[in-house]
Amino acid sequence: MPLLAPTPELELDVPKGAAAVSHTVVSFRDTTRIAREDQLAVEEPLEIRLGGKSLAVTMRTPGHDEELVAGLLLSERVIEGRADIDAIAHYTGPEDDPRIGNVINVLLNRPGPTIHERLHRSFFTSSACGVCGKTSLDAIDTDLRPIAGDVAVPLEALYSLGPALAAAQTTFEQTGGLHAAALFDLQGQLLAVREDVGRHNAVDKVVGHMLLQGRLPLDRHILMVSGRASFEIMQKALVARIPVVAAISAPSSLAVQLALANGVTLIGFLRPGRLNVYANAHRIRVTPA
Repeated sequence: MPLLAPTPELELDVPKGAAAVSHTVVSFRDTTRIAREDQLAVEEPLEIRLGGKSLAVTMRTPGHDEELVAGLLLSERVIEGRADIDAIAHYTGPEDDPRIGNVINVLLNRPGPTIHERLHRSFFTSSACGVCGKTSLDAIDTDLRPIAGDVAVPLEALYSLGPALAAAQTTFEQTGGLHAAALFDLQGQLLAVREDVGRHNAVDKVVGHMLLQGRLPLDRHILMVSGRASFEIMQKALVARIPVVAAISAPSSLAVQLALANGVTLIGFLRPGRLNVYANAHRIRVTPA
């Protein structure tokens, strides 16, 4: 077979704010070569500014940036609710400014002296990285009270979550390259879904969506994530007071430990008709046959 011609060095033309972009790929099926158009999940930096001062840079999929930042500030406990946010908006400037769409500024109603201690990520972090931006083990500790209450979830409702999440993952359907987080009520009704290249970003977007609508705490809701359940995802759920967390894949040992210590029901390997419960199975209600 003749050698392939070198591919010209070109930059991807990514429209501002796009979640996916078209790109020509060369596919091989056995020895047959086919050039075709494919869709890529967009990953771009987002600079977060607090009162005009640069606080952090994270990689994310554009879209719902205000929700992402609001959810991040809540999970890092910089804010306690919607009332703490005065304004949250993208940077505005000349249309050809590369910062357009990738810088967001937040003004708080009651900025405190511990803000930069609680959100000490003033350096580049990746979309796959959550607690790796922390500066010490103390920063990943939590002093939140455990989740109690009489919440019960029908087993049949849990079995329905996976198909509902998959049906709502529009950009994943195009690209195959995004994580998703979804929020359901206790009967399995889908309330919100967000996609992102980062698992923790998707969770922040979902929680931020509810926060900006003034609908916290989420103490009668279920969070589902498309990948594994990590410590940070569990910590975000705990801050939002979510009592049930379900994942398509496995939980980590630290996620299970956090769930056990704080009364969160943690479910892994969720599929229609089967699941594993790693902590607090008492919330799952089984209807007799």
